[in-house]
Amino acid sequence: MGAVLIVPVRECPGGTLSVRTGRIDASGERVGIAFSDEERARAAFGAGIRCVRLSEPALRALLRPVGVARIQIDPVLVGGRAFALAG
Repeated sequence: MGAVLIVPVRECPGGTLSVRTGRIDASGERVGIAFSDEERARAAFGAGIRCVRLSEPALRALLRPVGVARIQIDPVLVGGRAFALAG
């Protein structure tokens, strides 16, 4: 099944959740975002970030239809910004 990842989400109208993505600053490539634990997610996005637990295959299955092939796990902020949230 793979490791369980902590995945940032946003709530859409009607209460459904949507996986958040980001963009690599240097290339603009859209990537999935995931963390190995909740503390790392809060450190990157603040205490108010909403997250769900997903396996890597499940996250890839959610990202595939929107054309996202790469997942950035535990993104490291450099100069305060490694990527920008895309959705």
